[in-house]
Amino acid sequence: MKHLPRILIVEDEPAIAELVAVNLRHNGMAPLWAEDGEAAQREIDAVLPDAILLDWMLPGQSGLALARKWRADARTRGVPILMLTARGDEPDKVAGLDAGADDYITKPFSTQELLARIRAVLRRRAPDRVEDTVSIAELQLDAAAHRVSWQGRPVKVGPTEFKLLHFLMKHPERVHSRQQLLDKVWGDHVFIEERTVDVHVKRLREALGPQAGVLVETVRGAGYRITAQPANASRVAA
Repeated sequence: MKHLPRILIVEDEPAIAELVAVNLRHNGMAPLWAEDGEAAQREIDAVLPDAILLDWMLPGQSGLALARKWRADARTRGVPILMLTARGDEPDKVAGLDAGADDYITKPFSTQELLARIRAVLRRRAPDRVEDTVSIAELQLDAAAHRVSWQGRPVKVGPTEFKLLHFLMKHPERVHSRQQLLDKVWGDHVFIEERTVDVHVKRLREALGPQAGVLVETVRGAGYRITAQPANASRVAA
């Protein structure tokens, strides 16, 4: 039997949850609904979902707090989280992405765009298996095993950060603009703001740590690159 992606909808407004659930069912997905953080945690404890649609304004714990909690938990760290909220100001979007969300969708939203974004994060969670290993300095990435190591020690990175790092390491020393990275890592058919790239680069550097993180350089006014000879190895580029 074909596996239907399980999408957990964490939303306290039944009308919105039902609208989303109907569209998910009609597009080959299996929706689950939780109206607050406690109910969502029970669903996650029972069966890990393939993705989470998370409202910000919830009774009890906020969506922001839940995103942080699930990103800190090893079991849920790799589950894609899409914030679905009426809070559309740029500082709110940045806060949501910094909390660990993979995408941020504002209400009111287009159901077709929502479905496209869900399909995009599901593809990123299960990228095509590529039988290769790439190395930069003492940083190594094994695409087949989905592993990253620095000086022989394993490094844990999220699924999007892994794909971003893989692309950069496959094209070392080359500068890539934010739009180029969006096209190559996220896909040119996905509606994501360029600011998202900055957030995931920051998250990637944090995962790599102070020594390996400096290999990912910011080229002001141009974009990002990975290099074996960072300009300033004493600090991570801003």
